[in-house]
Order: sequence, then C-alpha cells, then structure tokens
Amino acid sequence: MADPAAMLDLPMPPTAQAPVDSPPRLQRAEGHTRVAFRLVDDRTKLFEFYQQGCCKVRLPRPEPGRPVEAVLLNTSGGITGGDRLEYEISVGAGATLVATTQAAERIYRSPAGPGFVVNRLNVAAGASLDWLPQETILFDRSALDRRLEVDLAGDATALLAETIVFGRGAMGEAVRTLQLTDRWRVRRDGTVIFADGIVVNGDATTVLAGGATASTATAIGSLVFVAPDAPRRLEEVRAVLGECAGEAGASAWPGLLNVRFVAPSSQILRADLRRVAEALRRRPLPRVWHC
Repeated sequence: MADPAAMLDLPMPPTAQAPVDSPPRLQRAEGHTRVAFRLVDDRTKLFEFYQQGCCKVRLPRPEPGRPVEAVLLNTSGGITGGDRLEYEISVGAGATLVATTQAAERIYRSPAGPGFVVNRLNVAAGASLDWLPQETILFDRSALDRRLEVDLAGDATALLAETIVFGRGAMGEAVRTLQLTDRWRVRRDGTVIFADGIVVNGDATTVLAGGATASTATAIGSLVFVAPDAPRRLEEVRAVLGECAGEAGASAWPGLLNVRFVAPSSQILRADLRRVAEALRRRPLPRVWHC
C-alpha cells in the first residue's frame, strides 16, 4: 500500500527525541494503607480496610490468647528516592492491636531526593497498640524522610519501637553518604508528650563515630512505652538492660518510658530490643519476628 503522506505530497513528521541532557523519568512506588479496628462483643474486630498501590496489610489468624495482628507490607521490595508510602492505623475504644511488618524495610541508593514514609497511629480511650516494625536498613547513598505521628486518648496504651541499621554488616557494607530525617511526635489528648528526631546529612561515617551519636555502632534503636503506669516499670526495664549485649539506657517521665539502644550489629540490637519489649508486653513478639 502506498504511503498516505507521499500520496498527498506531505513531509513525514520528525521523530520526537528527548533532549540529550534530560535524565530518564524513572517509575516511582506509591502506596497507602488504612485499617481500623473496634471492640465488638469483647473482641477486637476489623472495621475498616483500605489498601492502594504497593502498601498492603495482612491479618493472620491470631494464636490462642494473643491479640489481633496487622502485618504491613511494601510490595515494591524497598524504598528509593521519590517513593511515597503512607500507613494509617486506628484502634477503637477498648480494642487491642499489634502492628508489625513482614520483613525489614530496605532503603536503597537514591538517584535524586528522598523516599517519603508517613505512619499515622490513633489509639482511642482504653485501647492498646503495639507498633513493632522490623528493622529499617539504610544502604550507602540512600535518602529517607519519615514521620511517625501518634495520637492517644488519656488512658490509652502504646508500645512504639524503631530500629535503624546502617548497612548490612555481614556483607561488609559501609554507609558513607546518607540523607536521613526521621521524626516522632506522640500526643496524648492533643498535647505533645514526646518529640524526637534524627537527622544525618552527608558523611554518615563521621557522624556515627561521635561519642554522643553511635560511637561507631552500626545499629540504633528506640522503644517508647506510653501508659499511665509507665514510670513504675523503669526499674524492671533497667534490670533487663543488664542482660543486654549492646549499650542501652532507660528514662521515665509522667506517663512515658523511653529506652535507647546502640549496638555493633543488627543481630545484637534485635536481640536486645526483643528482650526489653517482651518484658514490657509480658508476651512474645509477633511470629514474623521469628522467621
């Protein structure tokens, strides 16, 4: 068949070409998960369930005598620059929930800008939430901007954990360049009772070598227990810290107890945090922690 353009004596359109200096636009991961639970007939039951994009949630059958669990997943396999993930969890009055992650989250080398993660937790009157994500592993030249926003009613209880690992020590990796911003805000009845933040921008090796930071350790963690009787658990926690292999310390304020961890490896940090968390919870950590 004859070329229609030639039949009409018209020039063929030029082939579109991207400018030579224009970088390729890479695909980015986006996701949003929202789950809510309520107490119905003395049992915690799912009330709302929404998931979109790479953010997913699974609800395994709870073991006898154990609370309901929500296991969060990022099906993109990790986070890099430009990714945007949001998780929302609501626990209704009197309900009890454990939220964790399927595996450690990996933050990969970023070509441009940070990946963004927002975690929003809401715990109503008389309710209890254990927020127990597994480790966040930061690779060299990675970039992460993350927020944890927690809103609790006056008599609600929450156990909040976070561990950060700088590179995979078993693979001989070192994190020399890093862009990290990690912020916590915990409110009770609308008033901020705990505010924390970590900012590392640039030479991570030098920053982490300081005595006031990590003393060359490659794994750090924080555990915050919010409950009306939290300060009364301080001596119990300090006794457990005496069994830890890494460095750790605990402090308490009205309605709040905070434990800090520093360790030379993720394995040591994981074992130390697990020991303290199980003492505070008086039950084992979720099964995915043992996989």
